[in-house]
Amino acid sequence: MISSAATTATTRYTTLDSPMGELLLVGEESSTAPGGTALTALSMPGQRGAATVQPHWRRDPRSFAEAARQLRAYFAGELSRFELEFRTTGTELQERVWRDLEAIPYGTTTTYGRLAEAIGVPRSDVRALGAAIGANPLLILRPCHRVIGADGTMRGYAAGVERKTALLTHEGALQPTLL
Repeated sequence: MISSAATTATTRYTTLDSPMGELLLVGEESSTAPGGTALTALSMPGQRGAATVQPHWRRDPRSFAEAARQLRAYFAGELSRFELEFRTTGTELQERVWRDLEAIPYGTTTTYGRLAEAIGVPRSDVRALGAAIGANPLLILRPCHRVIGADGTMRGYAAGVERKTALLTHEGALQPTLL
């Protein structure tokens, strides 16, 4: 994963149909990113705190061709790690947590407490870590869905616990359930 600091640039967007619903991909121009666009957000319908298209944004599906290709491959079960450039603007703690989410392997889960320990966040700040995870602007790409409660329960997900469960089932971290 390539990450870089935010700069002022033309905001571009596109949408992509997926098993999770229509995804909104948002990005900014970048001379180093595939397709010339660094991703700033990936949102799902009904997501808490989701990006919303602004009048000054430019619809530009071609700029997201590589991101779309990788997302399609992910949903087809052919890709387990994204190689895209991200450009996010969070607090120091948020940026650290978001980068560290990328280290959680595909098909696995970790707990909030284990993640806090792994990145050196004191137990007393686990709630702040949870808030940072909840503010992740790049759902799926920075896999916050892989963080679960210590008791194995699905604890919150900005796009809904049902989608979190669906993503973990897709990745093989959860077994499908029969209804």
